Amino acid sequence: MSEFHFLRPEWWLALIPLAILLFKLAKHRYGQGQWSEICDAELLPYLLDHKPTAPKHGNLIAAGLAALLAITALAGPTWQRLPSPAFRNDSALVIALNLAPTMDAADIKPSRIAKARYKIADLLKQRKDGQTALLVYGGDAFTVTPLTADTATIASQLEALSTDIMPSPGTNTVAAIEKAKQLLQQAGLPRGHILLITDNAEAVGNLDLADYQLSVLAVGTKDGAPIAQANGGFVKDSDGNIVLAKLDVDGLAALAQKGRGIYQAVTANDDDVSKLGALFNAPAVADDNSASQLLLQQWDEKGPWLVLLILPWAALQFRKGLLLLLLVLLPLPKNSYALDWRSLFQNGDQRGVAAFQKQDYQQAAEQFNDPNWQAAAQYRAGQFQQAAETLKNSQTADCHYNRGNALAQAGDLQSALQAYQHALKLDPKHQDAQFNKELVEKKLQEQKSEQQASKDQQQQPDSSQSKSEQADKSKSDSEQNPTDQPQKSDQQAEPKNQSEEQKSESQPEQQSKPDQKPADESQKAEAKSDAKASEKPELNRADQQLLKRIPDEPTGLLKRKFKYQYSQGR
Repeated sequence: MSEFHFLRPEWWLALIPLAILLFKLAKHRYGQGQWSEICDAELLPYLLDHKPTAPKHGNLIAAGLAALLAITALAGPTWQRLPSPAFRNDSALVIALNLAPTMDAADIKPSRIAKARYKIADLLKQRKDGQTALLVYGGDAFTVTPLTADTATIASQLEALSTDIMPSPGTNTVAAIEKAKQLLQQAGLPRGHILLITDNAEAVGNLDLADYQLSVLAVGTKDGAPIAQANGGFVKDSDGNIVLAKLDVDGLAALAQKGRGIYQAVTANDDDVSKLGALFNAPAVADDNSASQLLLQQWDEKGPWLVLLILPWAALQFRKGLLLLLLVLLPLPKNSYALDWRSLFQNGDQRGVAAFQKQDYQQAAEQFNDPNWQAAAQYRAGQFQQAAETLKNSQTADCHYNRGNALAQAGDLQSALQAYQHALKLDPKHQDAQFNKELVEKKLQEQKSEQQASKDQQQQPDSSQSKSEQADKSKSDSEQNPTDQPQKSDQQAEPKNQSEEQKSESQPEQQSKPDQKPADESQKAEAKSDAKASEKPELNRADQQLLKRIPDEPTGLLKRKFKYQYSQGR
């Protein structure tokens, strides 16, 4: 109890109005109101309907005690600390990934850029607190995500990072360092770490890093490897020799030394990530002047327990017998599902993002209020038609492009073509929309050709069948009208009877011909439906092959974003 104190002692000032209120209540006489102040005591029995009652001091004392306990609880009595960290971790890290063409070399399997993405993902998993940012650079530097504590957002962008999204070639290390410094300074962080993930670095001269540290994760080998091209083959120099992209060990090590950081070569195991993570995740050391400000003074407040002593008096004052009812209901609590507790602290979009990150896309689609996010969740959940319906009122090129993707996945290629055309009308330089539009037009043309071919095939059997029917008809007519031949008189009766039988048999046959014609037509319709049914799986398979080629990842978006920023001079 040596550390007993009040966290909010200013609440003791409330005792002054409490004392005044209690004095007024004590002076007031119950049952007589203000009549005793203006009338003589002898006249009161004749003016009032009942006899004046004696003041009940017990209720007044109970009310004063309850108010005193409430003020004491608000003042925050405490005498015990809570176990908590002494300092807050303000560590900040900016990851700069080189996306120059040399990062496509495959001397490290599967490739340098793929290995770099894996290492970034492992570093993000180790970031339990602090802020992290990601930028990429080639001939210039661009921000992928600013400083944030949400490492899952950064991890979701890694798969879209490839060397072909850079609008300008080269390895501008100075621009990457300056961009990283700018991100840290904009966040108001006096200290932080910058990590370059690269295979080479240009001469940077004198570094002005202030209090920031620069470390290097070297990706590659000294022997190097050829640089693969997208269209096949390898990059060659002006003399026709294959270029070998070698790791600049000496230059990168010197750069890390200038930046007061560490140089770490990429490894096949987690040793490199563990070494870098130990440096980046260490709590930021504060100056002596600010050390006291970073202390987390957390005390175990006992004030709320005093409120429990007030509840019986409050219940009795509210309604007689309410306390007994509360005591009966307390052992049998019931859960209420009418309101989710998260809805008290998060809006629909925030709950939708949480469900989206858990890959519960159906739940995310129900929570989102923003149509773009809702459509993205519906698309991931396989609800392509619903996603297209959600984006039908959007007026941006990207929204029409996404709507076209959803319609194409749903199999409505004609509507998808219209959506792509609308996107290109708003943004004629939308490369992804142009690419998908050409794919859909090609597929529609193929479907039209296949339908025409199937229609021609169906008409050919019909013409051959009509010719066979005509041949059968002429044959039956010739049988029904045989050529007369001379016969003996004693045998004439027999042919006569036979001709009558043929005549009688031919009549029902002729009567049944109108009934047979619809049967033939129904058989033709069934044959056509069977042909269409046999063609449908082939068309579906072709549609799926086409739809798989329609991109739905953010690579194109990042590429256009960086290209626009580069053209605007950022």
